[in-house]
Amino acid sequence: MTNTLHRHTTKERLKKDYIVFAIPSRGYNDAGSVPKLQDFLRRAVHYGPVNLGDAAHGALLRPSKGLTPLAHWVRSEPLRHREVIAGVDTPTTAAAVFDNEAAAVDFMRALRQADLGLSINLSAPVEEAHRCCRKAGIVRHSVEYSLRAMGKTDLLPEGRVLELATMCGHGMISFDFTRKMLDWVREGRRNPKQASEYLARFCTCGIFNPARAVEILEEARASPHPTHSNA
Repeated sequence: MTNTLHRHTTKERLKKDYIVFAIPSRGYNDAGSVPKLQDFLRRAVHYGPVNLGDAAHGALLRPSKGLTPLAHWVRSEPLRHREVIAGVDTPTTAAAVFDNEAAAVDFMRALRQADLGLSINLSAPVEEAHRCCRKAGIVRHSVEYSLRAMGKTDLLPEGRVLELATMCGHGMISFDFTRKMLDWVREGRRNPKQASEYLARFCTCGIFNPARAVEILEEARASPHPTHSNA
Protein backbone atom coordinates (compact mmCIF):
# COMPACT_ATOMS: atom_id res chain seq x y z
CA MET A 1 0.00 0.00 0.00
CA THR A 2 1.40 3.41 -0.91
CA ASN A 3 -0.10 6.89 -0.97
CA THR A 4 2.05 7.81 -3.98
CA LEU A 5 -0.42 6.18 -6.35
CA HIS A 6 -2.77 9.13 -6.23
CA ARG A 7 -0.60 11.58 -8.13
CA HIS A 8 -2.90 13.44 -10.49
CA THR A 9 -1.04 13.97 -13.74
CA THR A 10 -0.44 12.58 -17.22
CA LYS A 11 1.26 9.30 -18.00
CA GLU A 12 4.00 11.16 -19.84
CA ARG A 13 4.73 13.28 -16.78
CA LEU A 14 4.87 10.18 -14.57
CA LYS A 15 7.74 8.90 -16.69
CA LYS A 16 9.80 11.46 -14.78
CA ASP A 17 8.60 10.26 -11.40
CA TYR A 18 9.94 7.11 -9.72
CA ILE A 19 9.64 6.66 -5.95
CA VAL A 20 11.48 3.82 -4.23
CA PHE A 21 10.65 2.95 -0.61
CA ALA A 22 12.23 0.78 2.06
CA ILE A 23 9.74 -0.34 4.69
CA PRO A 24 10.30 -2.52 7.78
CA SER A 25 7.35 -4.48 9.16
CA ARG A 26 6.41 -3.78 12.77
CA GLY A 27 6.97 -6.78 14.99
CA TYR A 28 8.60 -8.75 12.19
CA ASN A 29 11.81 -7.10 11.00
CA ASP A 30 11.74 -3.61 12.53
CA ALA A 31 14.28 -4.49 15.23
CA GLY A 32 17.69 -3.44 13.95
CA SER A 33 16.21 -1.80 10.85
CA VAL A 34 17.61 1.71 11.44
CA PRO A 35 21.10 0.95 10.04
CA LYS A 36 19.45 -0.77 7.07
CA LEU A 37 17.26 2.26 6.37
CA GLN A 38 20.31 4.49 6.56
CA ASP A 39 22.11 2.14 4.17
CA PHE A 40 19.14 2.36 1.79
CA LEU A 41 19.31 6.16 1.74
CA ARG A 42 23.10 6.20 1.50
CA ARG A 43 23.00 3.96 -1.56
CA ALA A 44 20.29 6.11 -3.13
CA VAL A 45 22.53 9.18 -3.04
CA HIS A 46 24.89 7.57 -5.57
CA TYR A 47 22.13 7.67 -8.22
CA GLY A 48 21.14 11.32 -7.96
CA PRO A 49 17.71 11.40 -6.27
CA VAL A 50 15.73 14.63 -6.60
CA ASN A 51 14.36 14.06 -3.10
CA LEU A 52 15.25 11.88 -0.16
CA GLY A 53 13.84 11.41 3.31
CA ASP A 54 11.96 9.39 5.88
CA ALA A 55 8.41 9.61 7.14
CA ALA A 56 9.41 10.25 10.76
CA HIS A 57 11.61 13.30 10.21
CA GLY A 58 11.09 14.68 6.70
CA ALA A 59 13.05 15.15 3.51
CA LEU A 60 15.87 17.32 2.18
CA LEU A 61 13.52 20.31 2.33
CA ARG A 62 11.54 20.52 5.56
CA PRO A 63 9.81 23.07 7.78
CA SER A 64 11.24 24.23 11.08
CA LYS A 65 9.39 25.10 14.28
CA GLY A 66 11.94 27.80 15.08
CA LEU A 67 11.32 30.01 12.06
CA THR A 68 8.93 32.93 11.71
CA PRO A 69 6.65 33.20 8.64
CA LEU A 70 8.96 35.91 7.27
CA ALA A 71 12.06 33.71 7.51
CA HIS A 72 10.28 30.91 5.66
CA TRP A 73 10.28 32.90 2.43
CA VAL A 74 13.96 33.73 2.32
CA ARG A 75 15.66 30.45 3.18
CA SER A 76 16.35 28.03 0.37
CA GLU A 77 19.17 25.72 1.37
CA PRO A 78 18.09 22.07 1.69
CA LEU A 79 19.63 19.73 4.21
CA ARG A 80 22.66 17.78 3.09
CA HIS A 81 22.13 14.13 2.25
CA ARG A 82 24.30 13.02 5.16
CA GLU A 83 22.20 15.07 7.59
CA VAL A 84 19.00 13.39 6.42
CA ILE A 85 20.59 9.95 6.66
CA ALA A 86 22.08 10.57 10.11
CA GLY A 87 18.68 11.77 11.33
CA VAL A 88 17.04 8.37 10.84
CA ASP A 89 16.84 7.02 14.39
CA THR A 90 13.67 4.93 14.46
CA PRO A 91 12.01 2.28 12.26
CA THR A 92 10.12 4.21 9.60
CA THR A 93 9.54 4.42 5.85
CA ALA A 94 12.51 5.72 3.87
CA ALA A 95 12.04 7.02 0.33
CA ALA A 96 14.12 8.19 -2.61
CA VAL A 97 12.62 10.02 -5.61
CA PHE A 98 14.17 9.91 -9.09
CA ASP A 99 13.26 11.84 -12.22
CA ASN A 100 14.45 9.22 -14.72
CA GLU A 101 14.08 5.49 -15.24
CA ALA A 102 17.78 4.74 -15.61
CA ALA A 103 18.61 6.01 -12.13
CA ALA A 104 15.71 4.10 -10.59
CA VAL A 105 16.81 0.88 -12.30
CA ASP A 106 20.42 1.29 -11.19
CA PHE A 107 19.31 1.92 -7.62
CA MET A 108 17.01 -1.09 -7.57
CA ARG A 109 19.81 -3.24 -8.98
CA ALA A 110 22.05 -2.06 -6.14
CA LEU A 111 19.31 -2.86 -3.60
CA ARG A 112 18.92 -6.34 -5.02
CA GLN A 113 22.62 -6.97 -4.55
CA ALA A 114 22.60 -5.45 -1.04
CA ASP A 115 19.66 -7.65 0.10
CA LEU A 116 18.84 -5.44 3.08
CA GLY A 117 16.00 -7.64 4.28
CA LEU A 118 13.42 -4.84 3.99
CA SER A 119 10.33 -4.56 1.83
CA ILE A 120 11.13 -2.51 -1.29
CA ASN A 121 8.32 -0.70 -3.08
CA LEU A 122 8.57 1.05 -6.44
CA SER A 123 5.89 3.58 -7.34
CA ALA A 124 5.64 4.28 -11.09
CA PRO A 125 3.25 3.58 -13.99
CA VAL A 126 2.68 -0.17 -14.19
CA GLU A 127 4.46 -0.69 -17.52
CA GLU A 128 7.47 1.36 -16.41
CA ALA A 129 7.57 -0.35 -13.01
CA HIS A 130 7.51 -3.79 -14.63
CA ARG A 131 10.31 -2.78 -17.00
CA CYS A 132 12.41 -1.42 -14.11
CA CYS A 133 12.02 -4.67 -12.19
CA ARG A 134 12.96 -6.73 -15.22
CA LYS A 135 16.06 -4.65 -15.92
CA ALA A 136 17.10 -4.85 -12.26
CA GLY A 137 16.66 -8.63 -12.23
CA ILE A 138 13.71 -8.57 -9.84
CA VAL A 139 10.55 -10.64 -10.14
CA ARG A 140 7.65 -8.36 -9.22
CA HIS A 141 5.88 -9.61 -6.11
CA SER A 142 2.58 -7.75 -6.44
CA VAL A 143 0.99 -4.69 -7.99
CA GLU A 144 -1.45 -2.07 -6.73
CA TYR A 145 -3.52 0.23 -8.92
CA SER A 146 -5.07 3.62 -8.34
CA LEU A 147 -8.58 3.92 -9.83
CA ARG A 148 -8.36 7.72 -9.90
CA ALA A 149 -10.90 10.12 -8.41
CA MET A 150 -14.58 9.28 -8.77
CA GLY A 151 -17.81 11.11 -8.06
CA LYS A 152 -18.22 14.88 -8.34
CA THR A 153 -14.82 15.49 -9.89
CA ASP A 154 -15.96 18.93 -11.04
CA LEU A 155 -15.51 20.00 -7.41
CA LEU A 156 -11.80 19.17 -7.53
CA PRO A 157 -9.25 21.95 -8.03
CA GLU A 158 -7.93 22.79 -11.48
CA GLY A 159 -5.29 20.69 -13.26
CA ARG A 160 -1.95 22.21 -12.25
CA VAL A 161 -3.08 22.65 -8.65
CA LEU A 162 -3.92 18.95 -8.45
CA GLU A 163 -0.66 17.96 -10.15
CA LEU A 164 1.40 19.81 -7.56
CA ALA A 165 -0.66 19.17 -4.42
CA THR A 166 -1.11 15.42 -4.97
CA MET A 167 2.65 14.91 -5.02
CA CYS A 168 2.19 14.82 -1.26
CA GLY A 169 0.18 11.64 -0.73
CA HIS A 170 -0.86 12.65 2.78
CA GLY A 171 -2.51 15.87 1.58
CA MET A 172 -0.17 18.16 3.52
CA ILE A 173 0.11 20.64 0.63
CA SER A 174 -3.05 22.74 0.57
CA PHE A 175 -4.79 23.62 -2.68
CA ASP A 176 -4.93 27.32 -1.78
CA PHE A 177 -1.21 27.47 -1.01
CA THR A 178 -0.52 25.72 -4.31
CA ARG A 179 -2.63 28.31 -6.15
CA LYS A 180 -0.69 31.03 -4.38
CA MET A 181 2.64 29.59 -5.59
CA LEU A 182 1.32 29.31 -9.16
CA ASP A 183 0.14 32.93 -9.04
CA TRP A 184 3.44 34.14 -7.58
CA VAL A 185 5.37 32.43 -10.35
CA ARG A 186 3.12 33.97 -13.00
CA GLU A 187 3.51 37.38 -11.40
CA GLY A 188 7.30 37.05 -11.24
CA ARG A 189 7.35 37.24 -7.43
CA ARG A 190 9.08 33.84 -7.18
CA ASN A 191 10.80 31.67 -9.74
CA PRO A 192 9.73 28.03 -10.30
CA LYS A 193 12.61 26.60 -8.26
CA GLN A 194 11.78 28.76 -5.25
CA ALA A 195 8.08 27.93 -5.43
CA SER A 196 8.88 24.23 -5.79
CA GLU A 197 11.02 24.36 -2.64
CA TYR A 198 8.26 26.09 -0.67
CA LEU A 199 5.79 23.38 -1.65
CA ALA A 200 8.23 20.53 -0.99
CA ARG A 201 8.73 21.54 2.65
CA PHE A 202 5.16 20.54 3.51
CA CYS A 203 5.58 16.95 2.27
CA THR A 204 7.05 15.44 5.42
CA CYS A 205 7.68 11.93 4.11
CA GLY A 206 9.91 13.01 1.23
CA ILE A 207 7.96 11.80 -1.81
CA PHE A 208 7.43 15.23 -3.39
CA ASN A 209 9.21 15.50 -6.75
CA PRO A 210 10.69 19.04 -6.91
CA ALA A 211 12.09 18.49 -10.41
CA ARG A 212 8.65 17.69 -11.79
CA ALA A 213 7.19 20.60 -9.82
CA VAL A 214 9.63 23.00 -11.47
CA GLU A 215 8.51 21.73 -14.88
CA ILE A 216 4.84 22.34 -14.02
CA LEU A 217 5.58 25.79 -12.61
CA GLU A 218 7.62 26.70 -15.70
CA GLU A 219 4.60 25.85 -17.83
CA ALA A 220 2.40 27.97 -15.59
CA ARG A 221 4.76 30.93 -15.95
CA ALA A 222 4.42 30.72 -19.73
CA SER A 223 0.63 30.40 -19.54
CA PRO A 224 -1.62 33.45 -19.66
CA HIS A 225 -4.40 31.66 -17.79
CA PRO A 226 -5.01 32.32 -14.09
CA THR A 227 -4.94 29.39 -11.65
CA HIS A 228 -8.72 29.41 -11.18
CA SER A 229 -9.13 28.21 -14.78
CA ASN A 230 -8.66 24.62 -15.92
CA ALA A 231 -5.22 25.38 -17.38
